[in-house]
This record gives sequence, C-alpha cells and structure tokens, in this order.
Amino acid sequence: MTEELLRLSKRMSELGLCSRREADEWIARGWVRVDGKVVSELGSKVYPSQRVTVERQAAAEQSKRVTVLINKPVGYVSGQAEDGYTPAIALINAENRWAECKASEQFHPTQLRSLVAAGRLDIDSVGLLVLTQDGRVAKQLIGHDTDIDKEYLVRVAYTKGGRLPDADLKRLNHGLWLDGKPLLPAKVRWQNDDQLSFTLREGKKRQIRRMCEAVGLSVLGLKRVRIGRVKLGDLPTGQWRYLGPDEQF
Repeated sequence: MTEELLRLSKRMSELGLCSRREADEWIARGWVRVDGKVVSELGSKVYPSQRVTVERQAAAEQSKRVTVLINKPVGYVSGQAEDGYTPAIALINAENRWAECKASEQFHPTQLRSLVAAGRLDIDSVGLLVLTQDGRVAKQLIGHDTDIDKEYLVRVAYTKGGRLPDADLKRLNHGLWLDGKPLLPAKVRWQNDDQLSFTLREGKKRQIRRMCEAVGLSVLGLKRVRIGRVKLGDLPTGQWRYLGPDEQF
C-alpha cells in the first residue's frame, strides 16, 4: 500500500507537535526540518514515514505559552465579545489571579495575546473554562478526535409533577438524539433531590439544557466542575489560575 502525501502542517498537528496555525508560523520561520532538511515553504507536503523535527527556538517559544483556568461567572461569554456581553478573558488580570495559585509564572498582559477559549461554556452557565495560548492543549480539548470527558453539576426541576421516571434517566445516559444525530453515551446520576451530575464526551451547543428539556426537566443552574483530570476545586467565581506544570487533562 503506497503512502499518501499530507500537508506538513497537518502532519505536525497529528504528531502533537503544535497546532496547524503554529505549524505554518514555524515553517515560515525556518524552524521545521523534514528528514533533517529545513522546509520553509508553506503548503509543503510530506509522507507519514518521513521524520519531522522542530528547532529549539520553536520549543522554547512554545514553553512560554500559558494555559489559564477560570471560574466563569454568569453573564460572561466564553470567546469573542458578542451582543454587548463581556468575554471571560476580560477577567484575566493581576487583581483577579487566585491568591492560592501555586504556579511560578508572573502575569503579564502579553499573555493575553492569542489566548483563546478551548471549548465553550454558555453565558448562563458557570464553572471551569480553559483559555490557552498552546495549540496542543486546544487540540487536546476541542479536536474532533478528543476523548476527554467533562463533568457538570446541574440543578433541575421536573416540570411534569412528581419525580423523573427511571426510564427517562436511562435515556439521559443513552438514547437521546439532537440535531438528527444520536448522542454519545453519557453518565448521568442524581447527586441529591434536585441536582444531577452529567459527564459528557461531547459538547454540542446547549447540549445539557436540550437533553433535560427532552425529558421534562427545567435547568435552574449549571456548573462545570471538571475537564479530564483537572478539577475546578476551590477556585473562586470570577478568579483564575495557571494550569500547573504537573497537571494534565
């Protein structure tokens, strides 16, 4: 079976070296080698069997890129400002850094450049939101093949009187469709009389609210408490901290 040529930037992303955007930057700067030879032409293609390496300058630049965890309050949007609402990145400043953040980094406004939300959290939802300058982290969390799960605590009220039937709880775990497609299996269980825990491996727009609506539940509050192995913990609302060097999603 013959090998197919791939764009070098795509291959670098597949190898986990960087994001495609970063790859194009590094190629243009002459920081990428294929089988030991510098390749600086954008759009270059390689075979999967070829050896791709990056110069030390690229690794050094990447090591300076920060990832930030924020406890997003209600009323802030995850990404770009929209409809007059403030983006969560506006909360990232020296004053709002959590006093118990153990990372050695010093905050500097340059860290806000290219800092983007790796995943969304609705304007009326609260909890753990990740913003990163590191394309590898973004790909890990929102790439099409990500398998990192996310946990939410959801306060609900049953709109049909009485209590949610067990059969409908099973449908929340597996069996619901959204936008004409079946949802991946989830883990949904009661935490107490009016709060459910949802653990999902996908994140369609307003997915939990729409899932609840499908079985007669009204969502009164929604909080993301974990992404992969990283927990919100005691991080106060509206404050942020750096992802530590010993933390992995």
